[in-house]
Amino acid sequence: MHTWFECKVKYIKIDETTGKEKKVSEPYLVDAVSFTEAESRIHKELEQMIRGEFHVTNIRKADYSDIFPNDNADRWYKCKVAYISIDENAGKEKKVTSQMLVMGNDLKEAYENLMNSLSGMTVDFEVTAIIESPIMDVFPFFSEKEKE
Repeated sequence: MHTWFECKVKYIKIDETTGKEKKVSEPYLVDAVSFTEAESRIHKELEQMIRGEFHVTNIRKADYSDIFPNDNADRWYKCKVAYISIDENAGKEKKVTSQMLVMGNDLKEAYENLMNSLSGMTVDFEVTAIIESPIMDVFPFFSEKEKE
């Protein structure tokens, strides 16, 4: 089970079109066990990507049940998926919603990637919303054995 933390990072970035420096605040997603580890991991990851100083301005827990990366895509989309769960003790049906992140180059591709990723589900579900996420990158946890 992953615990995801959304980390807001503020730094100076060179605008690709104008070549001028501008201050930006961008969110990143980190898999960690605590806020302290999330801050440590985001520093470790971004030191390799960002030249110059950067500051972590905010860390909050993110409520994503699944994350579906795709090497051929460059944007993250936040998807809301609803399905019916049956409480056997009470004998009632309950509508459950889950937040998921999926990669795609556009909305249509994100929907297709989500449907492919959920194709093995045994319950009926419906996708109630897909919106482009501001998240720049996702850093899952890999153990030393998995990295090799």
